[in-house]
Amino acid sequence: MKRDFMRQRVLLIFVGLVFAALVARLFHIQIVDGSYKQAASNNTLRYEVLYPPRGEVFDRNGEYIIQSKEAYDLMVVPRDVIKGFDTVLLCRIVDVPLPRMRSQLERAAAYSGRRPSVVVPQLSKETKLLLDELRLPGFYTVYRTVRSYPRKIAGNLLGFVGEVDGRDLARDDYYRSGDYIGRTGIEQAYEHYLRGEKGVKINMVDVGGVVQGAWQNGRLDTQAVAGRSLTASIDAGLQAFTEELLAGKVGAVVAIEPSTGEILVMASGPSYDPDEMVGRDRGTNYARLANDNRRPMFNRAVQSHQPPGSTFKVLNALIGLQEGVLKPNYKYECYGGYNSGRVHVGCHDHFSPVDLNQAIMTSCNTYFCHVLRNIMDEPEHGGSASRGGYDHWAEHVRTFGLGRKLDSDFTGEQSGNIYGSDYYNKTYRGSWNSLTVISLAIGQGEILSSPLQMANFASTIANRGHYFIPHVIKSIEGAEMDQKFYEPHHTDVSPEHFEAVIEGMWMAANTEAGTVFGRGYVPGLDICGKTGTAENPHGQDHSVFMGFAPRNDPRIAVYVYIENGGFGASTAVPIGSLVIEKYLTGATTRPDRVDYVKARKINYPNYDNRPAI
Repeated sequence: MKRDFMRQRVLLIFVGLVFAALVARLFHIQIVDGSYKQAASNNTLRYEVLYPPRGEVFDRNGEYIIQSKEAYDLMVVPRDVIKGFDTVLLCRIVDVPLPRMRSQLERAAAYSGRRPSVVVPQLSKETKLLLDELRLPGFYTVYRTVRSYPRKIAGNLLGFVGEVDGRDLARDDYYRSGDYIGRTGIEQAYEHYLRGEKGVKINMVDVGGVVQGAWQNGRLDTQAVAGRSLTASIDAGLQAFTEELLAGKVGAVVAIEPSTGEILVMASGPSYDPDEMVGRDRGTNYARLANDNRRPMFNRAVQSHQPPGSTFKVLNALIGLQEGVLKPNYKYECYGGYNSGRVHVGCHDHFSPVDLNQAIMTSCNTYFCHVLRNIMDEPEHGGSASRGGYDHWAEHVRTFGLGRKLDSDFTGEQSGNIYGSDYYNKTYRGSWNSLTVISLAIGQGEILSSPLQMANFASTIANRGHYFIPHVIKSIEGAEMDQKFYEPHHTDVSPEHFEAVIEGMWMAANTEAGTVFGRGYVPGLDICGKTGTAENPHGQDHSVFMGFAPRNDPRIAVYVYIENGGFGASTAVPIGSLVIEKYLTGATTRPDRVDYVKARKINYPNYDNRPAI
């Protein structure tokens, strides 16, 4: 009995203490702390999102290429808007037509009566101050930043920012309706770093929607954290120069630093002024660009895939050397082309016979047809292309980063195309051989590659057999780059075989008989290059150039692809050699070549004569 009595007393004491605590808390809330009373009487709290400044982007030399400048969004909470407010005055201040304003208000009300929605984005500070004076119930402004581009370059590389949609909201709870997100380019690829962290400001708002002050004197507010700045690997000056050379042309130029994989230039032509994708005219500009036949918003550097033409010959040479079916001193005769049975592959005029170096220098088609057949018909691998020789060849090719994505840090990268033998077995019902695919010897047929992949191929040759994954960002403020960009990727061709190929590429650019020499020779730079003329069934052939410099300790590798540009030496070679010279010396010593490239007129029947997309 005594023990039960003690338990009851303990229980009563505990209940009494809890009750006393509750009474004390209620007394504090209702009598001592007037803020709760004030909040209750004023009806509501408004949680205002504080948007962080988006991270800025510099080029490799510390020059701004993307900046953020001050702007404001006009927000509305539909339930707080009073009837009969001066809509015309509001439209005049924010420079929006009345029908559009009404449409925006209706959309906001349909979304939520209690939650804020953007009515007019990207207002100036002067407009924001006028709105603050007007103090319209239900309306308020929030600080935002918008992008600006000091150089007006690299629209496809830098990308643009757009408003989130339903998929973005479902994918990431960071975003709310009216937020902005990177849509393309660097803005999209590095969105997580650039966007920063939002803050929150809690305001007390009266029944009319007018702010009465900070809740709890701002003790519960959180500050926004600015996005991280990025240092891009591109050289802004070189990028601008390259885009000048590309003006009026359809194609792409990619330049890479071989020792790091850092992209120095990624130019796609035609392009657009990135400032066109900022501000209230963004929608109009986007529609115009999207309906342009030449597709200025299509980044040809990473999204297009075309036959590489004769630039691919050096890869067949490397595979032949590795397989032992080719020696640098092997010679083949060429009298107008390669002939075998009913198969004929034409070739241009040049001296004959030629060895490997001379074949690269003169871009002899016949020579590399022999090389390809020797590779695919090796007895060691089945004695024919269809019995293993083709797949063995394709395995070599893929180790150079072709036929698959390179896993770069850039969005929209395409894999290109290197088929497996199953494709040919299905297409030719098992009856095919190395002659069937002889066009692969000269970079035609089913081979497709992007300019990024081929610039990486040029880097691989410059490095004598290895490459680093190409990337456009050099460093991230306060964060580590992905380690994959620092790991070398080795081909399955031994380094000693590259010197013979490099000698041929050097001869092409530094001897008068070379295909690069006429418009690509620059004294003292030791450029190594290879031309390409890729067949085009829709018009004039595509002009191609691949090269690097200097020969020893290379600092830049370049790939140029100009659609309908004609022979490789006609358009691509002068562009590529000027880019190399500009980067290595900081200037160009051939103003006549610059003028020639800028004045080069190219007809584009496959773009100019088709309806808008």
